[in-house]
Amino acid sequence: MDGQPKLVDHFYNDTAAPHFSRAGTAAAAHIPPAYTNWRDEQRAWGETAVLFQQTHHMPELFLTGPDAFRLLERLGINTFSNFTTDRAKQFVACSPRGHVIGDCIAYRLGDDSFELVSGMPVLNWVHYHAETGGYDVKVLRDNHSTANPTGRRVNYRFQLDGPAAGKIFAEAVEGDVPEIAFFRTARVKIRGREVLVLRHGMAGHQGVELSGPFDDHDLVRDALTEAGEPYGLVLAGTQAYFSTPMVSAWMAYPVPGIYTGEELRDYRQWLSAESWEANTQLGGSFRSPNIEDYYATPYDLGYERIVKFDHDFIGREALENLPAEARRTRRTLVWNRDDVLRVLGSQFGEGPRYKALDFPVAYYSFNHFDEVRAATGGMAGVSCHTGYINNQGDVLSLAMLDQEHAQLGAELVLTWGEPDGGSRKPQVERHEQTQIRATVAPAPYAGSVQRMKRAAVGGKA
Repeated sequence: MDGQPKLVDHFYNDTAAPHFSRAGTAAAAHIPPAYTNWRDEQRAWGETAVLFQQTHHMPELFLTGPDAFRLLERLGINTFSNFTTDRAKQFVACSPRGHVIGDCIAYRLGDDSFELVSGMPVLNWVHYHAETGGYDVKVLRDNHSTANPTGRRVNYRFQLDGPAAGKIFAEAVEGDVPEIAFFRTARVKIRGREVLVLRHGMAGHQGVELSGPFDDHDLVRDALTEAGEPYGLVLAGTQAYFSTPMVSAWMAYPVPGIYTGEELRDYRQWLSAESWEANTQLGGSFRSPNIEDYYATPYDLGYERIVKFDHDFIGREALENLPAEARRTRRTLVWNRDDVLRVLGSQFGEGPRYKALDFPVAYYSFNHFDEVRAATGGMAGVSCHTGYINNQGDVLSLAMLDQEHAQLGAELVLTWGEPDGGSRKPQVERHEQTQIRATVAPAPYAGSVQRMKRAAVGGKA
């Protein structure tokens, strides 16, 4: 992969399958879209408990060696002064110009041993620097299931969440149940097998992410489902799982800021034609002739608390010099119900057909950008991830808004659908654009997630 593409049509009309489709295919080979129905599976994470299957769709990178810590510290915007072996971090990396390349969860397994989970662009970035930067490290890649020539994973991975998650976890664990602070880790025994536990929940409850050797997959899964049966534990399929960003406010897979800049030419040449970066696409109503208009800084994605200038990292100078007014704010947009009903109603009869709203996940490209304007008509920002959450009974989207338009309760207008009747992407039907009114709300939107985040800040996670 080479060059510095600037024409948006090169990206916008790409007909390659987007990553969420590839990841969905990886998961669908092993997980149904729904075990029962996605509405009840969404409801379970707010009322009882839900078990997400994360084994098959997330790539992983294992980094070992005496320079592993130094490499990650050089690439990550996070502080590493507190990165002990009982912690995990939401690891975020930027380009030299301060644009986010990607993020993932990083586990510290030992002094010189790390596991990076999900986020293909950031895994590629780490791998590149490990190979080319003169670091004394070893890299092991474990791709998602459908791209894995071994037919198996290194580890299984589950996430248990919901109001009853803590009780189910306690029932499944042998012996004393450890107190685990947010984004801290511990090792427990379940049916005689050692399990690595991360205190982490997408739905804002006492959730845990559990992982261990792939051969233990069935044993641990069965123990969790048996322990959860009295508490109403529900297995969740891919439809419910991929709708969780609308609750957690995770801005998944931003456009990696690597397509421009002579300083990144060697990296673009290192990437293969099969890479995520070479095959991602753009969709939605927002269009610009400059790919840099689709880039994001950590502040745009709600990562201001993660940025720490206590070490030297790639992109530090650019972020230190970024004017406060250039930082966008992450918000939730609550779509006007009457306008949503109008879009749904347009699918019937002979009137104009607006872009169909698929439920529960409505965004149809990775990456997706819809234009958001103020009532006066000026640009206010972009809307990215859109979906319906049964627990709230609303269509929500995550947006990056200019600060002057990010006030809670503000009324904005979103353009839904693509210009010119839709692009050449095969998953986009012919349609007309329309306007959707939306109200600015907090991100995360769910009160349970907001409380969890506040507690984490108080505990300096």
